[in-house]
Amino acid sequence: MGNRPGLTPILILVVGLLTIGPVLMLAIGSFSEGLGEFGDFTVSKYVDAYTDPALLEILWNTAVFTLGSAAVATLLALFLSYMNTRTDIPFKFFFGIISIIPMMIPHILFAISWVLLLNPSNGILNRYLVGLLGLEEAPFDIYTLKGMILVEGLLDMPVSYLIIAPAMRSFDVALEESSRVSGAGTMRTLARVTLPVLRPAILSSVILVIVRCLASFAVPSVIGMPGRIYVLATHIYRITSTGFSADYGKAAAVGMSALAAAVLLICLYRYLTSEGERYVTVSGRGFKPALIALKGWRNPAMGAVGLLSFVLIVLPVAVLFYTSMVPYVMTPGPKAFSLMSWKNWSEVLKDPVSLLSLKNSLTLGLAGATIGTVLSILVSYVIVKVRTAASGVLESLSFLSFSFPGIVIGVGFMWFFVRTPLYSTLWALLIGYVATYLPYGIRPLSGAFVQIHGHLEESSKVCGAGPVATMRRIVIPLLVPGIVSAWILLATMFVRELTLSVVLSRPGSEVLAVQILKFSEDGLWGRLSALGILMIFISSGLVAAATILGKIAAGRMTPVRPGEAPGSRPPG
Repeated sequence: MGNRPGLTPILILVVGLLTIGPVLMLAIGSFSEGLGEFGDFTVSKYVDAYTDPALLEILWNTAVFTLGSAAVATLLALFLSYMNTRTDIPFKFFFGIISIIPMMIPHILFAISWVLLLNPSNGILNRYLVGLLGLEEAPFDIYTLKGMILVEGLLDMPVSYLIIAPAMRSFDVALEESSRVSGAGTMRTLARVTLPVLRPAILSSVILVIVRCLASFAVPSVIGMPGRIYVLATHIYRITSTGFSADYGKAAAVGMSALAAAVLLICLYRYLTSEGERYVTVSGRGFKPALIALKGWRNPAMGAVGLLSFVLIVLPVAVLFYTSMVPYVMTPGPKAFSLMSWKNWSEVLKDPVSLLSLKNSLTLGLAGATIGTVLSILVSYVIVKVRTAASGVLESLSFLSFSFPGIVIGVGFMWFFVRTPLYSTLWALLIGYVATYLPYGIRPLSGAFVQIHGHLEESSKVCGAGPVATMRRIVIPLLVPGIVSAWILLATMFVRELTLSVVLSRPGSEVLAVQILKFSEDGLWGRLSALGILMIFISSGLVAAATILGKIAAGRMTPVRPGEAPGSRPPG
């Protein structure tokens, strides 16, 4: 591609339309009477939104939910990171993999599995404990703010782990040893040495999880709404989906506050991560990470980590599969096992709306991820290789959507699409998905481009190869791992996407997550579980297929050897 003039401005225009466009429409919409009166500006929507007596309680719930979930996720990640990187606990490689696997389970299914276990009327675990202990009422109620915090904290733990574990792994234990030699005890060393050094990673984790919780819709809708506990995301959803007519102007007015808060938090996150050099502990003076011997605590620690892994992965999937096989939610036992059948699966596979949502999600996953990956390659190339002031603008634009709460930006897209033939089509969903999740494609590809030294491309040109031959023989083969990672990330996110879809999806453009949410609202737990297991199978299948194809492509597209002119190697 070279430094072709025109490529960077075109990409700035495309990415700017995808990221800034919906924000502008959201802002204009918040000053409009409604979708039909676009252009008749008014501040009445802001007055209605911010004089609502219920708003104060909603803001309080949002603050408690986001801060509590961030605390749970970060504390669990600190514990798992410490065990997996700093101790001699057995099976640490296995536990390290398990710590990030929950990212593959769709959030709505994870939340529903906990509802099936702990809802106070017929939760499987509640009914089992009532029968076992002779209790008069269920011991747990998931439909509370504490239940929301627990489930959201477990869901966001892998993100915290991916931030804290690398910092923990590179921690120089000589600092702790020096503290102990100076007479400090374990707790004083932890408070004065360990935690201050890890402070940037911990704060980054807390802020990133708060941003994710602010955008979260699955847990607040599945657990919070039945318990009449509303946060900003579900408040906006209620405004656009209940009553005689949806008030998109009021939803946009509320969404502007959530958007501003998310952008400020992301700016704070980027500031903290840029300050990381102040806390460097690994230098060129012979750093060697050391492990702490747990001695008699090895097996109890392994049991605790194993139990947490069971709760994070095995339990949700097992509960969903069990519920898909029984006629109604019931405690496991001889009667339940005798009633097991494939009836729920059969009904789902005969349901035309479920089949349509399956087809739509698969189409969006395959086509959307491919389009998003191609755009990510071009954007990453300009960001990493061109390095001009314009490429810096492109980088800022491309990562801006990372801070946008999905349901808020969905309202912005709604204001745009309703004036175009794209409204209520799959194209609207595809454009919204690519715009919102573009940073997830750019991140792995930027890392891959950084590793390709410019001398390789220059050598190819000196040997007579043109830009296309250089890309085909030199750059693309080296990019295959990054392309596969970006495609897998985008495809899995598109297949399970919910927050944008609940706003943009209309009859005929239903997707899997929206259909599962409808089953949840109707209490059709068996069909919901069957469709949820199908969603997990599709996500896993896409990951496996992309990985295999990536390895095959990497084998066939081996880059040229040093000293070999591009195009000189015979085919095969």
